[in-house]
Amino acid sequence: MSANIKIGVLASGGGTNLQSLIDNCEAGNIDGAIAVVISDVPQAGCLERARDHGIDAVHVPVAKTGTPQWEQDNGRIIEVLQAHGVDLVAMAGYMRKITPRLVQTFPGAAINIHPALLPSFPGTHGQRDANDYGVKLAGVTVHFADEEFDSGPIIIQGAVPVLSGDTEDSLRDRILKVEHKVYPQAVQWFAQGRLTISGRRVLLDGEPVAGSQELVWPPMEMV
Repeated sequence: MSANIKIGVLASGGGTNLQSLIDNCEAGNIDGAIAVVISDVPQAGCLERARDHGIDAVHVPVAKTGTPQWEQDNGRIIEVLQAHGVDLVAMAGYMRKITPRLVQTFPGAAINIHPALLPSFPGTHGQRDANDYGVKLAGVTVHFADEEFDSGPIIIQGAVPVLSGDTEDSLRDRILKVEHKVYPQAVQWFAQGRLTISGRRVLLDGEPVAGSQELVWPPMEMV
């Protein structure tokens, strides 16, 4: 992949991860630009964020997963992405399952961000599920999309401690700060052509992407 890629973002909500991508593109931290933002929600904040930055904002309603209309609606999304010459599809809080056809249309070029340390806590309530389960570490995963939900090869993860007294909201806020760091990093790696997929592993410059340091929570008292 050459530099200066065109990115198509799929989002359903307010678009804070979208804003992080926009800011990093405008700052030159990502070798590319967002060409279009697509949402299944007509009044979603992500569409307004796109318009504020002169980015095409398109509402594509999406029918119930698995129905013929769902397939047609995803076909419309593909048409919009292709019309904008998109090199990378970045899902940022997109709350609808995409079709196998969309994945096949953009092989190795569709990524998603999920607010949990996959494969733990997939689905729509990753932060709540992690907090309710009583884990000591929670976090975020950026991964390549495949034909299953929240299951593609992992590019990068970021972890945060779960603190005493955490609520779903407080944990979400802590994770969100990490999301805004790791997602632009993953997109930049893609733009630089540094990512390849080898089975379940994502390689960076031909080597497995590894964590930068050991993290244990709670801190251990050595004796």
